[in-house]
Amino acid sequence: MSKGIFITATGTDVGKTYISSLIISKLRKAGINCGYYKAALSGAEEINGKLIPGDASYVYEKANIPGDPNKSVSYIFEEAVSPHLAARLNREEVRLNKIKVDFNRIKSECDYVVVEGSGGIICPLYKGKKTIMLTDVIKEFNLSTIVVADSGLGSINATLLTMEYIKSQNIKVNALVLNRYNDDDIIHRDNKKYFKDTISIPIYICKDNHGNLNIDSEKIMDLCTEI
Repeated sequence: MSKGIFITATGTDVGKTYISSLIISKLRKAGINCGYYKAALSGAEEINGKLIPGDASYVYEKANIPGDPNKSVSYIFEEAVSPHLAARLNREEVRLNKIKVDFNRIKSECDYVVVEGSGGIICPLYKGKKTIMLTDVIKEFNLSTIVVADSGLGSINATLLTMEYIKSQNIKVNALVLNRYNDDDIIHRDNKKYFKDTISIPIYICKDNHGNLNIDSEKIMDLCTEI
């Protein structure tokens, strides 16, 4: 039985991809066969007539995952917009069945799978006769979540709102990661203290994107759930 975890964030460009790469790297360096999956990616770069999913390529490189990163993403769009809008612009229907097939292929090849979201937690992947939300994917795969938040001003509001919405969807939040953390910043220190006093889940920090996420491979495995 494989295990997995879903990485979401309080918004775009908060650090989901970066934290995903660190988590996978820690597991792989510990000898654990961990893979990566993302349902939909926008803002891909076209190189030699092929769309390159930047997030997936970054994770594959940094975490030393063998194979083609394009195979880890079900829907790849060039436009840097929300997935549902990118799908509409490309006249492509996003199908939950295709997402399931692709995810199950990755799962069959790995003992652990880190699944990265798109944007924040309230993200429509498709808006047509049937709406597919990011939370539909999380529920379909029986995943719990790790929330990535910026350490600075505004983090308390954005983080607590994100966590409340996740819980309202009957999805578990297993941990919080404060990204770009700086010990010398009083706001960062106070935010960390506030969260420790307010929420009852593990809180981890990643200092200024230096790759020093303070969580070991055993703790990561404990945060994952059977899928």
